[in-house]
This record gives sequence, C-alpha cells and structure tokens, in this order.
Amino acid sequence: MSTNFSMPKPSSTRDRLVESARYLFWERGFAGTSMADLLAHAEVNSGSFYHFFESKEALLRAVLETYRLALRPVIVDPAFARTDEPVERIFAILAGYRERILQTDCRYGCPLGRLALEIDPENRPAHKLLAENFQGWIGAIRECIAQMEKRLPRATDADALATYVLAVMEGGVMLSRSYASVEPFDRTVAQLREHFRLLLGGTKKKSRRVKRATG
Repeated sequence: MSTNFSMPKPSSTRDRLVESARYLFWERGFAGTSMADLLAHAEVNSGSFYHFFESKEALLRAVLETYRLALRPVIVDPAFARTDEPVERIFAILAGYRERILQTDCRYGCPLGRLALEIDPENRPAHKLLAENFQGWIGAIRECIAQMEKRLPRATDADALATYVLAVMEGGVMLSRSYASVEPFDRTVAQLREHFRLLLGGTKKKSRRVKRATG
C-alpha cells in the first residue's frame, strides 16, 4: 500500500528508524506500534535505537519534524508547479490528497490528523510540532489567498479561510476512509470550490452594482 508520501530511501540507521516509524505510525497508529515492530521494520537492534532516541516519544517528535520539512518539497511545490492561478493551486493541493485516497483504495488517512487525535493532549512537545505542521499547511494556502486578496470581499478573514480549507481536507479524507469511497471527499471539495466561486464572483457583482449606481 502506498504511504502518505514518498521519501528518499533511508541511508543511515537513524533515517531507517524515522522512516519505519513514519510508516508504522501511519499504518497502525502510535499506540499500536510496539518497539519490537519498530526494530523489526527498521532492521536494527535496541542498542542502535537508544543510541539515537531516548524513547518512542522522541522518535515521534523526529517523525513530526520530518513531516514539517517535507511539506513544501513533497506536497506544496509539486501542486504549485501545476498552475500559476492562486485558487487553482489550492485545489491542486487537494487533488494530491484525492490521488492518495484512490491509490490506497480509500484507506488513506492524514497521518497528522490521526496522530493529533491519538496523542495524549498532555504531550505538549508532540502537539506543538503537530500544530507547526498544520500551520505550515495553512500558511501555504494563505499564500494563495494573499495573491487573490484584491478579488475577495474586503471583510474576508484570510487566516480563517485558509484554516477552513484545511478543515475541509481533513474532514473529507476522514469521511472517505470511513465510507470507503472517494465521494465524500469530492463532495466537500466541490462545496469548497463553490464557496470560492461565490467569494470571487460576489466581488465582481458588487463592483458592477456600485458602477451602475454611480454611473
């Protein structure tokens, strides 16, 4: 089964541990992955593990940092390369998640979303890194919104709108996994596209009304 995104083949013991944890945490969850699972998948012994990480929680933090660093080159930049149109760049990012849903027979689940729900709220270092990951994703969407700011209604809250896009993605992915169908994802994204159409189109209509009233 394809994982959440492709990474270079690990070349060191530490890299193998991080890559194995990334895969297993996504496939089985953090709690569902034992130390024995990690060691077997990475093909290392416990001594090697503790040479690099003091605990499974420390390895989790390394995984979350890997996601943060991979966001731009793996998720954002390829999507942005498809088009120069800001709103279409947003939907290109979402299209990448749709591809992952189909590639995994609708078993795909956002690894960050899964960990955010599973990790104990008191594990603040992990949740801080999760929040940084989400904020990086929101920031990429925010860049697109900033490029079309003049076309949006003046009162538009760009940060809230970017956060809303993330919520649509996370919710659509979750529903598609539960329903074993890409349809819920498609429906949520279609509604988001309609939301942007109304925001962008509403500005034009308003401008025409003002022009007629002052002409």
